[in-house]
Amino acid sequence: MPEYTVLTVLSVLAVVALEVWWLRTGLFRQAQYWIAMAIVFAFQVLVDGWLTKLTDPIVQYAPEHLLGLRVPWDIPIEDFGFGFSMVTLTLLLWVRLTRRSTTPQEDA
Repeated sequence: MPEYTVLTVLSVLAVVALEVWWLRTGLFRQAQYWIAMAIVFAFQVLVDGWLTKLTDPIVQYAPEHLLGLRVPWDIPIEDFGFGFSMVTLTLLLWVRLTRRSTTPQEDA
């Protein structure tokens, strides 16, 4: 099994599980989150597509660590999972920490 693929799938599952079973921010139910992710993926396609294009790559991956599925413009499919995990985890933690800091403290 390709190493980068396995780690990407594990990171996506871990971030989703973190939200569903522990953080419970409700981020996945917010339209703003999905719009933000669409914007992130649009720019990822432009930048990652330029960096990984097979005709003249700037970034090269060892083929044995990938599935070999590249969409669009030669972007390894794993890059989208990694991007999802990285951005989503950051947003989840941001939402959780800002809610905690703005919640009134109970007097002891």
